[in-house]
Amino acid sequence: MRGLTIVVAGPDPDRLRAALTMACAAAALGGRARVYLHEAAVGLLASDARAPAGLPNLTDLRGIADDSGVELIACQTGLALAGFSAETQRVAAGGLIDLLATLEDDRLVTL
Repeated sequence: MRGLTIVVAGPDPDRLRAALTMACAAAALGGRARVYLHEAAVGLLASDARAPAGLPNLTDLRGIADDSGVELIACQTGLALAGFSAETQRVAAGGLIDLLATLEDDRLVTL
């Protein structure tokens, strides 16, 4: 199965929720799944936005994604602007050049 790489382009928690959910589905089907948080979207790492009734919040959804093998990558510039470190946020640090260079045959989706 082809992999899936999703770029979250802005700080909208609903977009991150959708990205993590799609990535979990791709991973469940046996494909590589990556979510890249671009610039201001990195701030969502500290967000625990309320979820609709009956759904996991972003923290719980990140845990589900991690357990599913989804790779969460944060923009290095976004990490610096937010004052975060990749280690404390439990993400890989990366940039768009590396993301595109390692795309292989992944489908690329931007939210």
